[in-house]
Amino acid sequence: MFWIDLLMRPTLLRLAFAWVLTCWMALAQAQAPAAQGLTLHLAHINDHHSMLDERPRTEMRLLGEPAQVSLGGFARVAQAMRELSQQHRPLLKLHAGDAMTGSLYYTLFKGSSDAQLMNTVCFDAFVPGNHEFDDGDANLRDFLDELARGPCQTAVISANVQAAPNTPLAGRLQPWVIREIEGVRVGLIGITVAGKTRESSRPLPSTRFDDERASAQRSIDALKAQGVRHIVLITHHGHDRDLALAAQLNEVDVIIGGDSHTLLGDTAPLGLASAGPYPTIVRNRDGDPVCIGQAWEYAKAIGHMQVRFDTQGRVRECGGQAQLLIGADVARRQSDGRWQVLAPAAQQALAQELARSQAPVRISEPNAQAQAMLAGFTERLEAMKRQPVGRLREALCLVRVPGERVRGVPMSGCEQAHQLARGSDAAQLVAQAFLEAAPRADIALQNAGGVRTAVPAGELSMHAAIAMLPFANVLVEMELTGAEVKAALEDAVLHHLDRKGSDGAHPYAAGLRWDLDLRQSAGQRFSNLQVRDRQSGQWQALRPEQRYVLVTIDFLASGRDGYATLGRLSEAGRANNTYLLYTQALIDHLKRHPELGRPARADYAHQRVIDAQGQVLGD
Repeated sequence: MFWIDLLMRPTLLRLAFAWVLTCWMALAQAQAPAAQGLTLHLAHINDHHSMLDERPRTEMRLLGEPAQVSLGGFARVAQAMRELSQQHRPLLKLHAGDAMTGSLYYTLFKGSSDAQLMNTVCFDAFVPGNHEFDDGDANLRDFLDELARGPCQTAVISANVQAAPNTPLAGRLQPWVIREIEGVRVGLIGITVAGKTRESSRPLPSTRFDDERASAQRSIDALKAQGVRHIVLITHHGHDRDLALAAQLNEVDVIIGGDSHTLLGDTAPLGLASAGPYPTIVRNRDGDPVCIGQAWEYAKAIGHMQVRFDTQGRVRECGGQAQLLIGADVARRQSDGRWQVLAPAAQQALAQELARSQAPVRISEPNAQAQAMLAGFTERLEAMKRQPVGRLREALCLVRVPGERVRGVPMSGCEQAHQLARGSDAAQLVAQAFLEAAPRADIALQNAGGVRTAVPAGELSMHAAIAMLPFANVLVEMELTGAEVKAALEDAVLHHLDRKGSDGAHPYAAGLRWDLDLRQSAGQRFSNLQVRDRQSGQWQALRPEQRYVLVTIDFLASGRDGYATLGRLSEAGRANNTYLLYTQALIDHLKRHPELGRPARADYAHQRVIDAQGQVLGD
């Protein structure tokens, strides 16, 4: 009777049918929500910093045994991206910033080489990092113009960077871009670190850097209003800040990050320390999962993330791996201690075993097109190294400790008397170059042994500048009290005078000067320390409690060469790596001052020196 009554009442029949249909759909979604939602594949890099060449013969562990590998290189990134694009269609390719600054390719080509190599990948989106602003808005505009000249039409996005009208970046950045994946719209939003870019790079004063969280949420809300339900943030402000940001935002799904050069994933079997799992999964403000990834640094790795959504656009699950890119020419250590490259058959067997083990490495040979393009830049670079970058009116003499015999090949103008109080001209010039390269720093510090050659008067080639600073050091900024600055100086002299370490530890500085008495006991040797105010140029007493920003090389910041105070402060999180190659800082200084003499007498770090025998050196 119920069914007869139901058939006689159409309205009731329709309601019953709707109820049954709703229940069936809810049951279907509960049983297989991921199968009906979008699966998103993301491939990404960050912080390649103009490091376009591969790292030859890098040691790591593979399958539990020591190995030497050819690691990374942008041509290998291009090939890995191409392979992933063929294996996973469609695939979004993302770059989370700091493409520029860090190698001689940038020093000479100012981003042109990076843009052209990036166009062998065709990234879907690129967010400018803080180092994109190191040489100002106009240089970034030129880089973006070069990027746009290629076939890719890469979207350049940053929701919190606002360029003023009629300035180089006006109209060049958009807050987001929408990509359609299998008929589903995906929103990509860019975020650039604000404080660090304003303080340590050189954007125009009129270029505004808004709050990262507020800009991200405003953009998410705008995309949601357009019906976009899948949101990916591409951020350049550090992994820890990405974790915190995710918890503060509504309706964010994925964060692909940069800036902190963070290695994620199970890399312990490779002998490498990881900062956490890849992807790292946290909860957003709504309580929904957020998948976070970063892919280390210097074109050494590539991240591949897979994100599965339900039909409502919520993250169901995510997985993937950050993979180190290595060549097939793996070498193993032989019984005699020498390294031997594996034979082709052994290379193939190793590749198969690595694939089965799901190790976070990917054997990928350089892409031929990208490699040929890079070879052209490398050839030009080698030719340009022979060209002059400046001219010296006087020789830059080289000593380590004031009063010692002049080092290197004798040259005119480097007589013993000149060295008595001032010490090394070359180290002093290098410190001044560091200070000029770090706009927010008060003091620059360089160790004597880090500067390797004297330089004669006359034209100075890039080769000569590289010979002065031949290592792979980068600049680090640290905030220290005046007392900690003095302690670092005392550490250096203690190291070579009392502990019989290398006298290459002896300190030189720009923006800081002192009297040094080597007769005194440890901790009492430096006196009359003065800091020069960068605005007024006036020298003022170093105040023990006042905080100063010091720029130095990562070698010293890590506590090497006896700089124990700096090492402890770095371990306490008080160091900020700028990733600016120290050789680039010197070359840029020489280009800005095409004719240089020795620094003014008042600018030398050593103002008055008394040696261990009580002799006053110089005047």
